[in-house]
Amino acid sequence: MTGVLVRAIAITGFGADPEITQLPAPEPGPREVFVRIRAAAYNPVDSKVAAGVMKGQVPFTFPLILGTDGAGVVEATGAEVTAFDPGDEVYGRFADYPRGLGSFAEYGVVAEDGSIAHMPHGMLFEQAAAVPTATGTAHEAVETARLDTGKTVLIVGATGGVGQSAVQLAALRGARVIATAAPDAEELVRDLGAAETVDHTAGSVADQVLARHPDGIDAVLDLVEPAEAIGDVVRVLRPGGIIVSTVGALDPDELTEREIRAVNLVHRPSGALLATLADLIDSGELRVRIQHRLTFDEVPARLVDFERGHARGKVVIEI
Repeated sequence: MTGVLVRAIAITGFGADPEITQLPAPEPGPREVFVRIRAAAYNPVDSKVAAGVMKGQVPFTFPLILGTDGAGVVEATGAEVTAFDPGDEVYGRFADYPRGLGSFAEYGVVAEDGSIAHMPHGMLFEQAAAVPTATGTAHEAVETARLDTGKTVLIVGATGGVGQSAVQLAALRGARVIATAAPDAEELVRDLGAAETVDHTAGSVADQVLARHPDGIDAVLDLVEPAEAIGDVVRVLRPGGIIVSTVGALDPDELTEREIRAVNLVHRPSGALLATLADLIDSGELRVRIQHRLTFDEVPARLVDFERGHARGKVVIEI
């Protein structure tokens, strides 16, 4: 692919407007897979990267192709690749900030032993692209909270991409799920496995939960609350309970004094995790709901708007 230009959505620096441009196709290394990306998915981290929130944490190269998650077809493999062949349908995480690469492009590369796996059988590219970060994070959150039969868990942010998967995975493990949802989303989360709902627009979530469970509950998965708001939710936990935050909002030392385990979850993607999720999708035990489908040309103008409002699923991009 040397010298071939491909379409990509990229920024020239932190805070710059994303633009559709043409960039050289990435060259796969000996243990990398070269993929024709057919669909990508938006994640909040993509906006954070573009805004420079992660500046200084890892190296970045500009122009930087945005996007983390994608799905497509293997077109070529490096000389040492053994797990994938041309023609394989794959999904995973394509972000490589030091090389300026991401999933909002016609082509991408990913290490064979990185965050890539064969797509679930019969799944659309748009659905597969929506899985890696959101559903992977949900799986890790449920595992970290050690949810199983007899446990009651409150999921805050249950209607978002991570939340919808978390509801399903927690219910699959036998936990009783309480999901936050506005009245017009109650049917959605109950269909995914929630046993109860609380309306986060109708006042304190903690007060509503404690009215039904005065002795408290076992776990909270908080996917949205900032540090200044998460203290109210903590009140629902009984001593010995656990709260997992996916936005880094917790002070573990403070909560340890209250006999509550607190975990600021940092998602660690892997091909093995994606393979596990593929098995759950193949078996019909896990579903992925798409909120919006966008064409490639629509993305630059819409990127700044993606985080507004209450998410009811994933935003995917057809490439």
